[in-house]
Amino acid sequence: MGPGKRGLFVAAVAVVCAVTVLGAPGAAFASPGPSPSPTATTSPDLTLPPSKDLEKIRQRLETLYHNAAVATDAYNAAEEAAKKQSAEIVALAKKIVEGQERLAELKDRAGAAARSQYRTGGLPDEARLMLSDDPGEFLDGAGRVLQGQKATKGLIAELTRTQEDLEQYSQDASAQWRKLEVNRKAKAAAQKKIEKQIAAAEKLESQLEKEEKERLAKLQEQADQQAQTAWLDTGILDDIDGKATAQGKKAIEYATAQIGKPYEWGAEGPRSYDCSGLTSEAWRSAGQSIPRTSQEQWKQLEHVDVKDMRPGDLIIYFDDASHVALYVGDGTIIHAPRPGRTVTLAGAGTMPILAVVRPDA
Repeated sequence: MGPGKRGLFVAAVAVVCAVTVLGAPGAAFASPGPSPSPTATTSPDLTLPPSKDLEKIRQRLETLYHNAAVATDAYNAAEEAAKKQSAEIVALAKKIVEGQERLAELKDRAGAAARSQYRTGGLPDEARLMLSDDPGEFLDGAGRVLQGQKATKGLIAELTRTQEDLEQYSQDASAQWRKLEVNRKAKAAAQKKIEKQIAAAEKLESQLEKEEKERLAKLQEQADQQAQTAWLDTGILDDIDGKATAQGKKAIEYATAQIGKPYEWGAEGPRSYDCSGLTSEAWRSAGQSIPRTSQEQWKQLEHVDVKDMRPGDLIIYFDDASHVALYVGDGTIIHAPRPGRTVTLAGAGTMPILAVVRPDA
């Protein structure tokens, strides 16, 4: 490898290494898609009600954790897009190196042709052919001239194409770098929002006595039971009789094996999960690739009526599609609820259902 090519190779390696750093969690990502129904948030109120109204505290905690879930979905969308952008830049870097090496090779060939012409006195083949008195030599030379002209035109055309390709690769790479830099700031903002909401919730809970925390947990349990009972009282289970597919059964088996593992925002296992990390990994284990975030699962997967859902389908919750769970049958879901909780079974009607989507439609 010559000095010029070695320099190109080193430059490309530097590009690849830089992209790897930008693609790492917390560094760079693509702009998250819009929420189905964006939820405005305000600075969290961390003061306890004068009488320590635990129901108001429960509702306030729900709001804080919901806001964190919305930000987590944006963060996950960014992280997923970052992987794709980083891969594109790596591929472009490799193309640039290959193109520049090819361009150097073509220039060497052009230089060799010029040096050859210089050694023959500087006369082009056409001129030397016209000065020949030998008819046979003239005919043979005419063929060589035509071949030479064709080869020269081909060389020039390839040089032009290679230069144009390199220019396009460079423009594409520059565009990707600009996107990564802009989105790096957006991702940092999303992460800051997640941490702020979770910290606010934890601070609010820390102001409660042990007995109050126990009562708060009971209140949450009662609220879940009331919501589930209201959902079941509609007679919905009388209409739901779908059977899981082979893939659906595998997804359920995977999710069931994760019960008890902690929730962690941005996590996709195997030690911890967030809500969409659990559902996307469960279906990946079943051989089906689905979007990483709950919002994209809501947008891209086929929608089915609640009465037509079957075990293995995903239930999307809240108007902004900020939560997702795996339906396992008999009105039950497996999900990763929120920070401080673990992957668990719950009633499918404990949260407001936005839609049911089917990964293996």
